Amino acid sequence: MSTEPKLIAVAPMMAYTDRHCRFLHRLHSPTALLFTEMVTTGSLLHGGQWHQLDFDPAEHPVALQLGGSDPAQLAACTEQADQRGYDEINLNVGCPSPRVQRGAFGACLMREPDLVADCVNAMRAVTGKVVSVKCRLGVDDDDSAEFLYRFVDTVAAAGCTRFYVHARKALLNGLSPAQNRSVPPLHYDRVASLKARRPDLEIIVNGGITTVAQSRELLAWADGVMLGRAAYNDPTLLSACHQALADPAFTVDRHALMDAYAAYAATQLHAGERLHRLTRHALHCFAGQPGARRYRRILSDASRLA
Repeated sequence: MSTEPKLIAVAPMMAYTDRHCRFLHRLHSPTALLFTEMVTTGSLLHGGQWHQLDFDPAEHPVALQLGGSDPAQLAACTEQADQRGYDEINLNVGCPSPRVQRGAFGACLMREPDLVADCVNAMRAVTGKVVSVKCRLGVDDDDSAEFLYRFVDTVAAAGCTRFYVHARKALLNGLSPAQNRSVPPLHYDRVASLKARRPDLEIIVNGGITTVAQSRELLAWADGVMLGRAAYNDPTLLSACHQALADPAFTVDRHALMDAYAAYAATQLHAGERLHRLTRHALHCFAGQPGARRYRRILSDASRLA
């Protein structure tokens, strides 16, 4: 049985996992792999929004998720990410949003495994860091085991050895991105079958994971778990996972943690950041604790914080 530590990751979440959120999550877990929001190649290369790649050194290990489908453009952005010190560069092949579909990337790329392989090949050519792929079980009616196996086999042949698999298919028509996170049923067994078939690959399972016990159960066969909204809505889940799965001696003092985040926030405010962008991520740090509602109300009231 492998003695390698299992990976705990926080999923890339648009409008959530910005650099302030990641700093807060790092305070809750010393080792969880943190992801940026998806950053499109177009916003970097054509929009010049390179500030989207900014991160604090305390965030390590941290992964950049890129959205795109042009190998040369993905390579250019990967090279920049490598130079800025990211630990991993991930290609989004799972987002079902209409905007992403119009850009011909995200989940619709699962139907073009050869193109994804070309993208991975180009990205790996400019970095020695891990280049990974995040995908779904399938797309619309293309959700058979054979469809998933062909996709993974083709991309793995290009050198990708780490796959984050959301254990749902994506429905590209008729469902919003939010509905795509809950309406298509979860099939962890299909991800487990993929791992059994390709034990040489790192398979990290994602989707609907909300507890330490559930994480432990999935880690009986998976190489890692990726937590999403559950970790954002109660970041102490990250602390609990680290304690239960990595370091039994690890503890978190919520008040000391918030003092550390307050000190970070003070430096960010001095640099010109807006207060709301900092406080909004801290709203759930006392979830389930006495006084949590009043705490959230104060943080949400700009007049009280002025």
